[in-house]
Amino acid sequence: MIAILLAFMMLVNFLDKVVIGLVAVPMTQELGLTPTEFGLIGGALHWLFSISAVVGGFLANRRPTRTLLLGMGLFWALIQLPMLFVSSLWMIVACRVLLGIGEGPASPVATHALYKWFPNDRRNLPVALLHSGSAMGLLVAGAMIPLISLNYGWRTNFAVLAAIGLVWCALWLLLGREGTLDNLRAGQVKLDSHRVPYRRLLTDGSVLGNYICHFAANWSLALTLTWVPSYLETGLGIDPINTGRMFVLFVVVTTPLSLFMAWLSQRLLSRGVPSRLSRGVFVSLCLIAGGLLSASLILPDISVVARITCLTLSGGLALVMYSVGPAMLAEFTPSGQRGGILAIGNAIASLAGLSAPVVTGLLVHGAGADHPDGYAQGFLVCGAVMVVAGLIGLRLLNPERSRERLRQGASLSACSQA
Repeated sequence: MIAILLAFMMLVNFLDKVVIGLVAVPMTQELGLTPTEFGLIGGALHWLFSISAVVGGFLANRRPTRTLLLGMGLFWALIQLPMLFVSSLWMIVACRVLLGIGEGPASPVATHALYKWFPNDRRNLPVALLHSGSAMGLLVAGAMIPLISLNYGWRTNFAVLAAIGLVWCALWLLLGREGTLDNLRAGQVKLDSHRVPYRRLLTDGSVLGNYICHFAANWSLALTLTWVPSYLETGLGIDPINTGRMFVLFVVVTTPLSLFMAWLSQRLLSRGVPSRLSRGVFVSLCLIAGGLLSASLILPDISVVARITCLTLSGGLALVMYSVGPAMLAEFTPSGQRGGILAIGNAIASLAGLSAPVVTGLLVHGAGADHPDGYAQGFLVCGAVMVVAGLIGLRLLNPERSRERLRQGASLSACSQA
């Protein structure tokens, strides 16, 4: 029940994120925005996202996640309402910045909350379910937002999103509970009986590799949420309703794909395959494959169907990082510090969310808003980021080595104190 409620929360979260991409064309036409200005709006969500992610993550180390998530949900719902009246670039930017402040801690705090219910060897699938809620947000958005915009105007979407957010808040208030697994297992894992200095955690190879791979996955996700709808409608000439249907297709493929890949990783781990291979190498290869698919869009003689297929598979492979990556960090991070470590990773990844829309906007502007070459160059940059991150992940991601290193450090610290 908790996993499903948190997946619903991430659905709301992603509806709030993706709505800007799906109303891009009517909004830019009404307000006279250039591609660069729209890229600025797309990145505004992430201006203070990283700071709020870190603050929220460290609060989750000390405060009940149930309360934190309820407060965030209420804020998301209410901040949609000013979008009904905005009339300028900077008013929209202000609303998106405030929304980013509220949404920054969402993923790490929700993951931390979920880990209080599931042990290490059963975490991949619940977190994959959590992030399938994100993908379902794309499905609902693709089916709902273009129709609302066509029949009632693009601004009406924000009132609908506020109502959906308030429904989730009511359900969470009635049914949400705090997990007790960390309390029940306290003292069973020697590492958890000590706090590890953050400088030691943050210089660990698996942590650094995890953060870099998370950055690359978020670059792909930010590009998808901000520019793919415009690419389909303007770059490839698909009408608004079919653009929404393409988003539905994206979810129909990526959700089962990411769930299957998370299950496969968990299956390998349960069969005794070391975490370095079943999680570290696994997610790195997914990023490399997804990056190559994204970069292939720069090739000129590719059909529309092939382009949509590459986009879909690339996005689905990037999503694997969101379920497998946090599980690697939780293998060796003390439970009392887990929220903070997850939040720092989310904060670093949010820099990709800030950069990807702006970089792509500049490329689209340079090529001409109606020309697909600018979009293709953006996907090439995305592919390069993913491939480089995957190669770094192959070198650095090794949870067993990190767990042993930190355990030895904790033992030495305990001996020196004695």
